[in-house]
Amino acid sequence: MTKKDSGLKTGRIAWGITGAGDKLAETVGVMRRIKEKGYSVDVFISEEGETVLKWYKQFEEVNTAFDSCIVESGPNAPFILGDLQTGKYDALIISPATANTVAKIVGGIADTLLTNAVAQTAKTDVPIYIYPVDQKKGKIQTQAPGGRRFTLKMREIDIENSKKLKKMENIKVLKSPEKLKKYFK
Repeated sequence: MTKKDSGLKTGRIAWGITGAGDKLAETVGVMRRIKEKGYSVDVFISEEGETVLKWYKQFEEVNTAFDSCIVESGPNAPFILGDLQTGKYDALIISPATANTVAKIVGGIADTLLTNAVAQTAKTDVPIYIYPVDQKKGKIQTQAPGGRRFTLKMREIDIENSKKLKKMENIKVLKSPEKLKKYFK
């Protein structure tokens, strides 16, 4: 299946990156594969997302490999809401999503570019796909820049917010960024 027979209208995707480092390299890999399938990928990065992308030495690749790459300068800047609401994009993806971003979305707080984009896009038929990094109880192994592995313990409040996110209208919660491949073939 290609973008032409997937039911998508434009083949354009708005992709948001927050300040989470877990699965960041995997996310960028999935973004590249989706673009290789013929989709246009416009990247919108939160302020902290820019910091983390630079820390993981992924910012230059994201900035140059995709159709556009814009860093947030306010909750409505760049103005992507109109484009999301009027059908310029077939989907909004937030991957990876920090616990903070998920908590704000669940709480109805739309004070950043990406939380505002989710709040307004949820009012339309444009699907929203979110990969929250904090989903399972227990500890996870993750990787710092340079390859050093370390362990993080998930907080119960963050796990509960991810569960609440799954119940929200027009939002598909992903278990990993790789799960996006099934939606964008």
